[in-house]
Amino acid sequence: MSNQLDHEEISSNLEFLDDWEDRYRYLIELGEKLPPMDESDRIDDNKVNGCVSQVWLSTRARTENGVNHIHMSADSDAMIVKGLVAVLMAYYSGKPAEWIASNDAGTLFDELGLREHLTSQRANGLNAMIKKIRSLAREYI
Repeated sequence: MSNQLDHEEISSNLEFLDDWEDRYRYLIELGEKLPPMDESDRIDDNKVNGCVSQVWLSTRARTENGVNHIHMSADSDAMIVKGLVAVLMAYYSGKPAEWIASNDAGTLFDELGLREHLTSQRANGLNAMIKKIRSLAREYI
């Protein structure tokens, strides 16, 4: 198991941060703690289309009790986007492919009040990341 936070812990931490600036700083901190992505995974096939920033996403499946669990690594060249990626990794990575394919992390960002503070370009990029993650998960079902 990695040392990254789970999405419940991230949600709990964000509840204490009323100010958007504090939430913004927290997202940047989460991005800084994201485990480094292997350089061999920084290829065009792993780029997320639809993001203004560069975002790479790599998935691998591990079969546990006959079920494919998807483990991800990701990175971005933009600090705030890297934080959004960290939240997505906490939400999705390690979960069964079927669960990932049927769960939209966009609702999590709405519940956390994060999406409302994103520029339209970042919100579109977030949607593109979620769409790619769920699409990749469907390939493992």
